[in-house]
Amino acid sequence: MVNNNLNEIKLVLTDIDGVWTDSKFYYDENGFAFKSFSTYDGMGVELLKKKNIDTIIISSENCKAAEARAKKLKINQFFLGEKDKYQRAKSICKQFNLNLKNLAFIGDDINDLKLLKHVGFSAMPPNSPILNLFKPNYTTKRSGGNGAFREFADVIINNL
Repeated sequence: MVNNNLNEIKLVLTDIDGVWTDSKFYYDENGFAFKSFSTYDGMGVELLKKKNIDTIIISSENCKAAEARAKKLKINQFFLGEKDKYQRAKSICKQFNLNLKNLAFIGDDINDLKLLKHVGFSAMPPNSPILNLFKPNYTTKRSGGNGAFREFADVIINNL
């Protein structure tokens, strides 16, 4: 179910692990960690930009792969190693002269819960372990790492 306030969304916030990725780390024989990202999600960022909606990453994980992906997609603001996503979102609101109801956020785990409860449009992928704790405005059909962010972006764009 999509709410009717999507025309008030001015900015998109997103978690990375479990949304853009499948929540897994892959390690090589030397102990180097890797992550897999879907190109569908990158296109979601581009499509939002065409509608003048920026994307900001807020992730509790401090991962070079997420930083590299953000830079490749020309996402100007990304916060990695963020312990309080709700407070970071409030700070972002001040920076852009917005309120939390002007934000859309997709997250998937307990550290996303407070922010999910306060934004104008919330979403989670179907593989989220906290769907039993909170019913977001939208649950994607695509799982994390398989285009969940792109689907979230499409829902916003198609309901502006």
